[in-house]
Amino acid sequence: MSLTRARFLVLRGGAIGDFILTLPAITMLRERWPDAEIEIIGYPHVAELAKVGGLVDRVGSLDKAGIAQFFSRSPVFSDDMVAYIRSFDLVISWLHDRDGTVRDNLLLAGARQVLYGSPLVDSGHAIDHLLKPLEALALYGEQEYARLSWPIARREEGLAHLATLGVGPHPLAIHPGSGSAKKNWAAQEYVALINRISGETSWSPYVILGEADEALREHFQHIPVWAGASLLETASVLSASQAFIGNDSGITHLAGALGLPVIALYGPTDPETWAPRGRHVRIVFADDGDLSRLHIEQVWSHVQTWHDHGMH
Repeated sequence: MSLTRARFLVLRGGAIGDFILTLPAITMLRERWPDAEIEIIGYPHVAELAKVGGLVDRVGSLDKAGIAQFFSRSPVFSDDMVAYIRSFDLVISWLHDRDGTVRDNLLLAGARQVLYGSPLVDSGHAIDHLLKPLEALALYGEQEYARLSWPIARREEGLAHLATLGVGPHPLAIHPGSGSAKKNWAAQEYVALINRISGETSWSPYVILGEADEALREHFQHIPVWAGASLLETASVLSASQAFIGNDSGITHLAGALGLPVIALYGPTDPETWAPRGRHVRIVFADDGDLSRLHIEQVWSHVQTWHDHGMH
């Protein structure tokens, strides 16, 4: 493998959180080969995070014509696809490939070297699991965490969005949703927490709602709400914020990767496997994994500690 202008292709699907848990591996590639060309084929609305964050050079779509051939038992590759695959020194796939079909087809298309990592985590933390393929390159990570360096210009855009919403100084983001209602702390608990933050701290809380969270909007009538935005726009707003509180969700992982102090509330999912990592990440785990048993004081104690230590 050439150490100058090496070309890497990364194949990674998955939801927001799954992708962000793969960022430490991509970061290790970028740090080891800073001049390499790195391309990701995935879901562009998510994978663009890595491009804006300076970790990769290009993003392609798993849904584009030709990619489906790699999942086929009888693939037919165009000359252009063969030339494309052969242009890379290394292909790393985190696509679900239980029987090795994708790997075999990549080699059939002319890939020089293919590393495979299962996206299914069977033990340990997801980040450590997703780092394992890089051991073949003599790259080893220990207690790695996702990091995204967000451009200043986009952070300024985020600040402008928050000003338009009427969010005051020291913005604190709260995401009361997730991909599953079982992973959500009750909306009324979030409202009570927001009221307390507004009354007893210098933070200005606002709420982030994704597409799956619209049913929660009625609970936050008198609170600034950021909704209907792209993931990149939401990342910019988060980058302009000073702290974050949320459930086990992709947005919580994104906040952690952007370096915010994060309070992540966990119930039915195992934080030992799925929690975001970071210097300023605090995990609050509900008794018996039941978020209905999570009392506001358990969350407030962390908020108060942050505030007392000037983390704003």
